Amino acid sequence: MTYDPEIAVTVQIACLLEVTAPKPGNVHPSSGFGDARFEHYLASAAAIGPAMAAAGGRGVGATIHAAVRETRKHVAVNTNLGIILLLAPLAKAAAALGGPLRRRLANVLAGLSVKDAEEAYAAIREAAPAGLGALPEQDVRERPTVTLRAAMALAADRDTIASEYVTDFGTTFEKAAPALVAARRSGLGWSEAVVQAYLDVLAEVPDTLIARKLGKAVAQQVSHAAREALAAGGVETEEGRRAIALLDRELRDPQNERNPGTTADLMAAALFVVLTESGERL
Repeated sequence: MTYDPEIAVTVQIACLLEVTAPKPGNVHPSSGFGDARFEHYLASAAAIGPAMAAAGGRGVGATIHAAVRETRKHVAVNTNLGIILLLAPLAKAAAALGGPLRRRLANVLAGLSVKDAEEAYAAIREAAPAGLGALPEQDVRERPTVTLRAAMALAADRDTIASEYVTDFGTTFEKAAPALVAARRSGLGWSEAVVQAYLDVLAEVPDTLIARKLGKAVAQQVSHAAREALAAGGVETEEGRRAIALLDRELRDPQNERNPGTTADLMAAALFVVLTESGERL
């Protein structure tokens, strides 16, 4: 089996940079949720490295399933399903040859199979994410009859991660990664750059995890608050940092229903893309 340790390390670094950045409403070193703490995410970042390193030699669905299984060996709660769904095709693309990463990714996504869907569905059932509702067709509790990309297309209008599969990762490559690069070029360190890019994405793309739990109107309100934090200067001004702290407090509740988890997952994908394409060292 093809095994690329460089991909494993890049995946792990991307996940670690994502979770250590104090993104409002998410787990980071000084703030966790009742059932998910910072150390859970550290363990999850380490656990998926080997599965992603082997992505070049097997189907995307098999990589997704292997990464979920490895995570569950070490962590009892779902911490990283969205990240795994995004990183598995990116890791396979990174292991391929022939052109820019996004072009390779497009080839990977175009070649997804029904078997990939079967493996991904099994992984989703094992991860047991919160807010997973029943669907009229191709529900994850049933055996899929279409390719993984076709199954994702059915959810693309209500789930940004699913939408990535049918747009060749449009949000990752056209919004999240460029925002991260711009933040780094402005002189921000990695942690601050991740927070700034996260706000940029959240301001423009309402978080679909929040929308599934509380409705689109609440997700749009959170995006509006992110825009206000950016207008105040984001991480680069005292006023902006106060606005970010206020947003963080507003997004925390006992049920974690206002957690912009999808946006955080997109940042992990963007970090992998930027690290892979730039070859930048920390």
